Amino acid sequence: MESIIAAKATDISKLERTGAHSHIRGLGLDDKLESRPNSQGMVGQLKARKAAGVIVKVIKQGKISGRAIMMAGAPGTGKTAIAMAMSQELGDVPFTSIAASEVFSLEVSKTESLTQAFRRSIGVRIKEESEVIEGEVVEIQIDRSVTGVGPKTGKLTLKTTDMETIYDLGQKMITSLTKEKVMAGDVIQIDKTTGRITRLGRSFTRARDFDATGPDVKFVQCPDGELQTRKEIVHLVSLHEIDVINSRQQGFLALFSGETGEIKSEVREQINQKISEWCEEGKAEIVPGVLFIDEIHMLDMECFSFLNRALEDTMAPVVIMASNRGMSRIRGTNYQSPHGVPIDFLDRLLIISTQAYSEDDIRQILKIRCDEEEVDMTEDALAVLTKVATETSLRYAIHLISTGHLVAQKRQAAKVDVVDIKRVYSLFLDEARSVQYLKDYQDEFMYNEIAPSRGEQMAVDSI
Repeated sequence: MESIIAAKATDISKLERTGAHSHIRGLGLDDKLESRPNSQGMVGQLKARKAAGVIVKVIKQGKISGRAIMMAGAPGTGKTAIAMAMSQELGDVPFTSIAASEVFSLEVSKTESLTQAFRRSIGVRIKEESEVIEGEVVEIQIDRSVTGVGPKTGKLTLKTTDMETIYDLGQKMITSLTKEKVMAGDVIQIDKTTGRITRLGRSFTRARDFDATGPDVKFVQCPDGELQTRKEIVHLVSLHEIDVINSRQQGFLALFSGETGEIKSEVREQINQKISEWCEEGKAEIVPGVLFIDEIHMLDMECFSFLNRALEDTMAPVVIMASNRGMSRIRGTNYQSPHGVPIDFLDRLLIISTQAYSEDDIRQILKIRCDEEEVDMTEDALAVLTKVATETSLRYAIHLISTGHLVAQKRQAAKVDVVDIKRVYSLFLDEARSVQYLKDYQDEFMYNEIAPSRGEQMAVDSI
């Protein structure tokens, strides 16, 4: 019984949640920034992906900041997918993703919310030198008193390919070694300033000590040269993290509380000044990151005015936005504008347009999603699902993959077939059939008989 429970626990720990864009590994570009038809989970949108690749290359160079890019296209054309692919390509460059509606739902003001998002997207690479002792553990001797009451003492023998030294151990170091489970043959690193012990791996010379090793065991070479060396350690933190640490009494512990609240502008100015001094001294380096704002048309005039000014700041990230609106009203006004964005702000943007997917592209995307969700589907079922996607929407068809798999499991089938797709298609309505259902049976719904007066209708339209 215990073995069964342990096996189940192991299986659960290995589970990975499958998200809407978890299949994306990158933009799918070659060395010349040309889009491959199907690569790294990206299909179609060749021009949009190439344009995004150019932006990513410029961002990686760290030469630009304060630029704004908009991805405009109809719903379901891969705008968010391209943004996620860009985040994968950028690697350790700070990437922050928010929805425009979050700005209005937080307890802080709109401008404070956007400021925090901006500063979360700007990284500071802080360099510091520290003295470390790095070598292979030859022997650990721990002496305990006979009564078991007194403090423990011991000796640690470390070696490199060139030298070997014995160190005396105190109570604190013995506790650290025990906690890290250090044993003879391990390669360790000791920070002399803090006393922190880091286990780098197991020496290749001790690879034959055991008949079998676990998958987590990492083998490394025995260090050469001196045991005591100076190493440059680089920390990458965001400006927002520095703001929170310096504006709260509990210091870095405030990062874990989640409640950051309003941060005074004076604190930010002092931090900016200090960071500038560090950059001049060579101790730090600014890393302009990326802020992705989805559904940008949900912002109002105040937010757009703030963004206009914020993008001109020297410490501003590259802002990428997405909108699926055409000519629509700017939130909080009666004025219409392209994408629901003011004309003066629109003039600042580089606009990347996404096109509707072709039938072949849809088929490829559905096939990738089947692989990602570990669903086996027959070619006939895939063809039917592709037809469903072209007539309804790609998102609706993707939802039918997992539900179709459950129906296939119920009838104990190894693969999802046409009958399963038809079954879930009849169970779950798409948008067009749902609207038609409402029209056919609108008299049976509540409050349907109360028609708004002309004055009320005009008031609703003006909101």
